[in-house]
Amino acid sequence: MLLWLCLLPSHNSHAQSGDVKWQHTYEEAAQLAAAEHKPILMVFAGSDWCKPCIMLRKEVWDTPEFQTYAKDHFVLLELDFPRFKKNQLPAEQTRHNEQLAGRYNKEGVFPLVVLTDEKGQVLAKTGYQPGGPENYIAHLKQILHHK
Repeated sequence: MLLWLCLLPSHNSHAQSGDVKWQHTYEEAAQLAAAEHKPILMVFAGSDWCKPCIMLRKEVWDTPEFQTYAKDHFVLLELDFPRFKKNQLPAEQTRHNEQLAGRYNKEGVFPLVVLTDEKGQVLAKTGYQPGGPENYIAHLKQILHHK
């Protein structure tokens, strides 16, 4: 029993360290991108109404394969636009997301994945791609290197 209790904390901390952190403000993402010399992977999503957005989260963003890759290659920025009242974001976050949509997603495409450098210059844009995390990672590599 005592051995099990000793092992439990290390298991939990190991599991949590694998999770990649999504930023929710551009300022935080840009600071991290500059410090870590990584592009920003900005996702415009409708988490409670956009089926391809939900599929992208389930099939790619939430997978260990993508999270492991993303940790070394991107700063992740999620910009959500929920429609159901129970999922509404704070007003300040909604304004922030709308401002970025006005700059990067004028067409109102969902999901939209925008890759930028730390200065906000667009490197590439894409959306949902079927095929799971391995296919999506290959797709991201291709669009970043064929700009």
